[in-house]
Amino acid sequence: MSRELIAFYSRADENYWNGTLKTLRVGNTETAARIIAGITGGELFHIEQLHPYSKDYNECTNEAKADRERGARPELRAYPENMNAYDVIYLGFPNYWGTMPMAVFTFLEKFDFSGKTIKPFCTHEGSGFGESISDIERLCPGAKVEKGLAIRGCRVNEARHEIENWI
Repeated sequence: MSRELIAFYSRADENYWNGTLKTLRVGNTETAARIIAGITGGELFHIEQLHPYSKDYNECTNEAKADRERGARPELRAYPENMNAYDVIYLGFPNYWGTMPMAVFTFLEKFDFSGKTIKPFCTHEGSGFGESISDIERLCPGAKVEKGLAIRGCRVNEARHEIENWI
């Protein structure tokens, strides 16, 4: 039986939500990750920057854009202790400027994913995956990257059935 990890980057605080700004206690991607963990029994791992982006949405987007433009690799608070223990990695993130947050790049570059299956999922408000799938394939050349699931962030609380079908 394979062991599954649900590694996700998520941001609470002020978020863009269905055309407006809304303060979230739990980020959209974390909500999806928790649903996946409940269905699969996989272990959760929160990909967190050592120095998080601003709680203010507009400041956060400016910081994320600047990081993307300069190819930043933000330092992370922690990493999973033993990636060799996992066969399947559900990789979750919000779409930031057409791809994954740069902290997810940091995470992916830390490990060799050869022989592992990566199942990407993202939250967004209309932009889908952007370039993130091709970025994952480029960063993890030895992994099998399966079809991903893009979920509208404002609908994540009603996405359980969609997530079950995807899994």
